[in-house]
Amino acid sequence: MSVAPGDLVDIIRHGARRPGTAGSTLQRALRAIRTHLGLEVAYASRFEGNRMVLRDVDAPGLEQMAHPGAAFSLDDVYCRHILAGRLPELIPDTAAEPLAMRLPITAALPIGTHLSVPIRLRDGSVYGMFCCLGFAPNPTLNRRDLQMVKAFADLAAHEIEEEVQAERRAQEREERILAAIEQGLITIAYQPIWGLSPRRPVGFECLARFSATPARPPNVWFAEAAEIGRGAALEMTAIRIALEALPRLPEDIYLAVNASPETVLAPEFGAVFEGHSLSRILLEVTEHAAITCYDRLTARLSEMRAAGLRIAVDDAGAGYSGLQHILQLRPDLIKLDMSLTRDVDSDPARQALAAALVAFARDTGSGIVAEGVETEAELAALQALGIERAQGYLLGRPMPAAAMLELVGREGRASVA
Repeated sequence: MSVAPGDLVDIIRHGARRPGTAGSTLQRALRAIRTHLGLEVAYASRFEGNRMVLRDVDAPGLEQMAHPGAAFSLDDVYCRHILAGRLPELIPDTAAEPLAMRLPITAALPIGTHLSVPIRLRDGSVYGMFCCLGFAPNPTLNRRDLQMVKAFADLAAHEIEEEVQAERRAQEREERILAAIEQGLITIAYQPIWGLSPRRPVGFECLARFSATPARPPNVWFAEAAEIGRGAALEMTAIRIALEALPRLPEDIYLAVNASPETVLAPEFGAVFEGHSLSRILLEVTEHAAITCYDRLTARLSEMRAAGLRIAVDDAGAGYSGLQHILQLRPDLIKLDMSLTRDVDSDPARQALAAALVAFARDTGSGIVAEGVETEAELAALQALGIERAQGYLLGRPMPAAAMLELVGREGRASVA
């Protein structure tokens, strides 16, 4: 098959899929340049330490010898010598280059003609080489052919650049999350949960805070960790840190920790609670994506509930945490999202929905905690609806462990008095 120079330029500019070809733009480019030059092998490589690794290859019938992933020592191939100027980028006849003839790869393939140019990324670094070779000398190859190969190397660099940047971003995210986990860059703020009759703190929700850079909200950290498969590890680290304060609290005060269904199902999840009384821990099951199968989740939660752990459905009334979530998990506590409690004193629709959830909780043996309470009017309206526990800025902002212990001590002294 022969490809005209105009068609080659069209592939470079547009990356259009040609009839009978398959794969990426780079793969199509390799096939086009190899057939245009009438050679046996074309490939794009990457450098990994002291190795040249074939990334994309077009070598019909020679796949056993030249295939993606095949690796060669840089001591045995032409790359370093071309980059250093000891070998030319265009070698129509390797027999005319004594250095090329001494390299092991020349006899191993064998190589009779060779064209190779660097694939340079935007920062100037050399990613690898774009190479075409034949088994026999080809004296017809000239500078124009070399320029064509360079044009295809530029095309390869453009395509590879996007992948390299994506890999770098993924590596940076991995390093950020691992640093947060391994270097103690997570702290916990404890927001009081108040019993309303009488008004006293009955528990604290544990909220993760990150001192790592970049400065971002906790939900962004957890979302990023989930994207790279580290969500469970980050959540379990936050739970471990949060529970360090539990032994210093009175026996009638509980801590509420958050975990996604994926984290609950992690094999090592149960070990997070070792050494603690499960009866003093409330697990708030967060749900940021629809759960397609509850069987495994409910089975795992049943095991832990049998040991004393209580379960809460977080953010009821918001996102995916609808009645289906509540019906499946049968929580001990239902937490009303702040979207329901906000202006509940003046919004009949919010009052009606909150009242329905209160009635549902009463009929199913669950309790209710109202989140995001910010005004006395909201609190009064919620109490009138029969809600007995609440949290929010009106009642107490998230605080360090020391402030939590001081609050508990102060309230304890007041109740004694």
